[in-house]
Amino acid sequence: MIAKFILTAALPIAAFAGDVTFSKDVAPILYKRCVTCHRPGDIAPMSLLTYKEARPWAAAIKEAVLSRKMPPWKADPHYGKWANDPSLTQDEVRTITAWADGSKAEGDPKLMPAPPQFPEGWKIGKPDMVFTIPEQKLEGKGLDVHVTVVVPTNFTEDMWVTAAELRAGNRKVVHHAHVFVVDPAKTGTATSTAKPKDPVAEYAKWLNIHEGTESWMRSEAPVIDDGCAVDDNGLLPGAKQGELGSLISSFLPGRGPDVYPPGTARRIPAGASLRFQIHYSRTTGKPETDATSVGLIFAKEPPRQVARRIDLGNHMFRIPAGDPNHKVTECHTFQKDMYITSLTPHMHLRGKSMMISVTYPDGRKETLLNVPDYNFHWQITYRAAKPIFVPKGTRLEITAHFDNSRNNPLNPDPNTAVRWGSQSENEMMDGWVEYLDAEVVNAESASR
Repeated sequence: MIAKFILTAALPIAAFAGDVTFSKDVAPILYKRCVTCHRPGDIAPMSLLTYKEARPWAAAIKEAVLSRKMPPWKADPHYGKWANDPSLTQDEVRTITAWADGSKAEGDPKLMPAPPQFPEGWKIGKPDMVFTIPEQKLEGKGLDVHVTVVVPTNFTEDMWVTAAELRAGNRKVVHHAHVFVVDPAKTGTATSTAKPKDPVAEYAKWLNIHEGTESWMRSEAPVIDDGCAVDDNGLLPGAKQGELGSLISSFLPGRGPDVYPPGTARRIPAGASLRFQIHYSRTTGKPETDATSVGLIFAKEPPRQVARRIDLGNHMFRIPAGDPNHKVTECHTFQKDMYITSLTPHMHLRGKSMMISVTYPDGRKETLLNVPDYNFHWQITYRAAKPIFVPKGTRLEITAHFDNSRNNPLNPDPNTAVRWGSQSENEMMDGWVEYLDAEVVNAESASR
């Protein structure tokens, strides 16, 4: 409330409130910052494309922009510069507030900017190709469902993807989803529907433990909250951090489509399949169907470099019941020079905050990203305005805090200790890092 009062007091609204109109002043801001989501058929609860649609929401829009609740952006502005930061400028906030406090006039409709175009609803533009899973039928009751569906591409040659958008077929039940590339050279078959190997399950089998791997994680697995005591200490015993180069796109609350940096792309080899992993929530109380799709845009020529990704996280933590600020860490030392292009914090309903920092080989420390108010419903990928160089030997540290208390309105059960698990009522602690190999970047730059 204090921050809101200071911001409001700093805005000399009355001086020009009568001059602000929707057509000339407000619509350009909404088109630039808001209607990617606030349009028919997308994730937002109402459309703001027209004066008729926006006018009833004037007071709510003012409240949302003054509190900085909208557009959603959780990164601490003191750390990092991000290309996809949608935050409003002070002048934009001032304009919207003046309109909401004034006559809320429409103005001259001829001054309305041309509305943004979203071909058939796709944020990346019209895809070159779309792959859709067979229709899934869901019962109206029961626990959340995790479904894996493999769809063949039938590609006869390698294809390079510059943008990918995973679009939920039924937003009422698709909580989140991922799509991976299944390389036939690595699996032996392009269209196998066998359940992919799970490192938790493999370790459990190795120990001759029952097949209920997540229940084992929640009860018998060692507790390691301080994953930074040793590099990769929070992983399953015997496991190693691996690159998720096969992940091509994700659908998460608040996350935009995957658009790779200029000159880069992800490869889908000839004969590959796409493996969809979808988390369905039974929130409607009635039978539902879904046919989720992924749209792909292909490079017009071979990319200069491959866009890569690594998933760093702690799988062995335990959050005590009622703990309002439980700390969990994980560290990893990079074994090659790289340029980080994006960072994505990932936790569930008890996630409170996450900071990602590095210690360089010369001992210097730097905070790359700080998300002090994490929210499960806004899982944002922070795309660097300029690739962040990290030399070989740099140690990255992820520090997360969880709120398992009654004061957390999203907490499913503060009386339960929480461990790793795929269900939303369990927890995860991950930092997803997209990057480019520095050796390739530098060689490409030198050749220009």
